[in-house]
Amino acid sequence: MSLHNEHDLLDIAQIEAERAADQMGLVNEVDRRDFIFTSIVAAAATTFGFGAKALAQGGAGGAPGGGGGRGAPGQAPVEPPVPLDNMEAVSWTFQPYPGGTGALLEKTYREKGPAAFARQKFAWGATGAPGTFKLAPFTGTLPATDEEIAFLPVHRLAAAIKAGKLTSVRITKIYLERLKRLNPTLFCAVTIMEDQGLADAAKMDAELKAGKYRGPLHGIPWGVKDLFAVKGTPTTWGAADFEKREFDFDSEVVVRIREAGGVLIAKLSTGQFAQGGNWFRGATKNPWNITQGSGGSSAGPGSATGGGCVAFGIGTETNGSIVGPASTCGINALRPTFGRVSRYGGMVLAWSQDRVGPLTRSSEDAALVFNVIHGADEKDPGSITMPFHFNSNIDLAGVRIGLRRPPANQTTPDANLELFAIKLKSLGAKLTDLGPPPTVSGARDGIVEESAAAFDSYVQFKAKELNMDMTAVLAAYGRGGGGGGRGGRGGAPDTSAAGRAAAAAPQPPANTGQLNRWVPGRIPTAMDFIQAQRRRQMLITAWQTYLKDTDVYIGAADTGAHAATGHPVTVVPIAFGIRPAGGRGGGPGGPPGAGGRGADSAAAAAAAAAAAVPQNPQPICAQIAGNLYLDDVILSVAHKYQANTAWHLERPKLG
Repeated sequence: MSLHNEHDLLDIAQIEAERAADQMGLVNEVDRRDFIFTSIVAAAATTFGFGAKALAQGGAGGAPGGGGGRGAPGQAPVEPPVPLDNMEAVSWTFQPYPGGTGALLEKTYREKGPAAFARQKFAWGATGAPGTFKLAPFTGTLPATDEEIAFLPVHRLAAAIKAGKLTSVRITKIYLERLKRLNPTLFCAVTIMEDQGLADAAKMDAELKAGKYRGPLHGIPWGVKDLFAVKGTPTTWGAADFEKREFDFDSEVVVRIREAGGVLIAKLSTGQFAQGGNWFRGATKNPWNITQGSGGSSAGPGSATGGGCVAFGIGTETNGSIVGPASTCGINALRPTFGRVSRYGGMVLAWSQDRVGPLTRSSEDAALVFNVIHGADEKDPGSITMPFHFNSNIDLAGVRIGLRRPPANQTTPDANLELFAIKLKSLGAKLTDLGPPPTVSGARDGIVEESAAAFDSYVQFKAKELNMDMTAVLAAYGRGGGGGGRGGRGGAPDTSAAGRAAAAAPQPPANTGQLNRWVPGRIPTAMDFIQAQRRRQMLITAWQTYLKDTDVYIGAADTGAHAATGHPVTVVPIAFGIRPAGGRGGGPGGPPGAGGRGADSAAAAAAAAAAAVPQNPQPICAQIAGNLYLDDVILSVAHKYQANTAWHLERPKLG
């Protein structure tokens, strides 16, 4: 759309604003002029897209920040808004506890005392104060081959390093060799940090020799999803536009693991802007079946951990991007309660849904890593400290465990779920049947607006680079293709003069790629977003009631609901064989939307494609979900199960 046409649209908006002023009875000239001016600016910023928004901010020819604005006669020019990048925080923070985190902290402090908030201490052997994270010392000899060593879980590698049976340099070299050899097949690593990794490993060995021991992660090689800033190393977000982009600071999760002794050896792949597993060099593969993708945007951490290329990975989830890759790649993972791990330095997709968690080869490993990374951080206003006390010998009889059976219209019983439940019962668990979960229509609508806001700076940059008119794209959606224009989410089209003008605009250019992903979030009004958040609060409260007598539950993958409510879940292998078609590694029910963070139609298409791919025997995973902030309980239950089974010890056969 030309500058002239945008001015025509603004003229239409002014006419409507004047009519509205007449209807409101605004006769005072100053009040009337202020109302009309504000209405025009709002229309320019929210209705007509990039070019008109720039004009409203005072730009010249569509360039933000290019001039003194278009203030009303006799008034100072309107200052353009301060530019925002992806990582700028919002002034509000999501609180998954219905009464707010302030009330939650006061309640927890009163019931458990201040000592409960201290980070759990660890001890090697059976000694240690009550509540200590007890780790088994190393016994016997190391496995005979490097491959067998590579697949040892973190807690066994840690024991070997502590006992002097294994050096950090040796295990780092083992993982680096596997990364370099297997990455051309798995596409799990964006940047292999060989020189830095070996230098850090040598430092950890020297410290241990000198008597300085940092803890169970001392000398352990690991990888981080390439959404997190690492100083001096490219952070690409899976996008070719940022292939060489570097930040001059480290993410908080990187700092915490480094201070605990972890040796970072790779930036692991993510789908472009955290969507699926396809990034600018290829598609990340499932190590159990390299004809398949690895199941979601934490693709690299899932594939690299499952393929024995790192000891553990750190991923993120907005709606299935930890549980999906973990389930597909047959490993363990923790998607924690919202706010338990700092997101500082990570790419934002949704301030109220993004979560950071470990992908590992055992539940005990997930607890070890989480014990290091959890806790409040002033740089992430959404973070919180809550008690975390992993219990390696939990009494299942004392845990209130629910069972969500498949819906009545599912005629085929889930044999793996039944065997999972039987095993838990044999270990002392008492399972209580849970009914259908609560639902609130419209409670999850706000995610598209958050994502669009987070990527507004990129959209504007890319639209200018492509000489693309965002007005045309918005107009195409205004005709009903993406949510009914300004009439709401799928509602009646906007029949106002401005709406009719937008509907008459040209079609968007072809091949707009990722930009179309964020267009729907630019359509709803601020009122739409706020109403969605009110319905979301209703859903959170309903789930609090639903789980009031339940600590953890099995048998359902409520990934979508938990994305909105903030509940935690751990992934655990429970069988081995051919995965159910379309189950995507999720075991009972399969995690909905686990292929990334896109629309339901995209997830359905991906599931159909996955069902058509040849299947190989591999671990079949289930999810153990928990009530808010019971991350330690779900991991303890999973560990109790794994201490009495061996499904998590299976490993893929890679060349």
